[in-house]
Amino acid sequence: MKNKKCTGIWMDYSKAYVMSLENDTVKTTELESEFTWEEMQYAYSRNENLMHNKERNLVKDYFESIGNCISKEDEVVIFGPTNAKTELFNILTTDTQYSNIKLNVLPADKMTENQRNAFVKEYFGVDK
Repeated sequence: MKNKKCTGIWMDYSKAYVMSLENDTVKTTELESEFTWEEMQYAYSRNENLMHNKERNLVKDYFESIGNCISKEDEVVIFGPTNAKTELFNILTTDTQYSNIKLNVLPADKMTENQRNAFVKEYFGVDK
């Protein structure tokens, strides 16, 4: 584990916490989706088709920004309460850029920062 680059990602459709293990400590980067409630309401008020296109594009950008954070990792666990984790997993596993990364998806509820950090440390076998 010491030489491997390991990262955990807790995510839903609005926010992701990318937690990299560095010297048995967790360094967290927070990413937010730009497809907010306000953005959805504005797009929907214009046209439902516009809303779906905007959502698809913004979610794609959100997932790409998460992917950029893990492109040099050896192992990644993706966890969270929604299907966003599975969607991201499916995108990453079909992209050859991420073929050398060991990916896993696990269900998880909403968590505090300490719970997320403990989850990542436990998953990768780091003593607390």
